[in-house]
Amino acid sequence: MPETTKRSTIYFDPQVHAALRLKAAHGDLTISEIVNEAVRAALAEDQEDLSAFEDRVAEPTMTYEALLDDLKAHGKI
Repeated sequence: MPETTKRSTIYFDPQVHAALRLKAAHGDLTISEIVNEAVRAALAEDQEDLSAFEDRVAEPTMTYEALLDDLKAHGKI
């Protein structure tokens, strides 16, 4: 393992652990590699969500009631 890695203990549900072991063996990977990639993907998704939120922060807001009124006024409901 590279010196820049950190060790951590993670507890998995037994079935999840078994699935990870099979996936690792099938893909010629380690469980650590699979978990690291999954965490990176989750963090990237969070970053995308935050960026989208920042892009939309200036958009006008509408209450649920106002939305329903608008839909009714336009014959949508």
